[in-house]
Amino acid sequence: MSNICRACNEAEVSKPRLLLGYKICLKCGERDARQVVHTIVPMHKSNYVVISNYDELVSINTKGG
Repeated sequence: MSNICRACNEAEVSKPRLLLGYKICLKCGERDARQVVHTIVPMHKSNYVVISNYDELVSINTKGG
């Protein structure tokens, strides 16, 4: 099992990260994580829901503005 980051091919991935199944270094992982955008909205008489697609958020608002 290689401990070189698959994203940048430069940095070394720590052994604990490898054991957890990660194949990219912390720096590349942080960069990838910051590209994901999501929000959490409360549903009427229900729980909170994670929304990552803007179209889903628009379809939830049934009052129409």
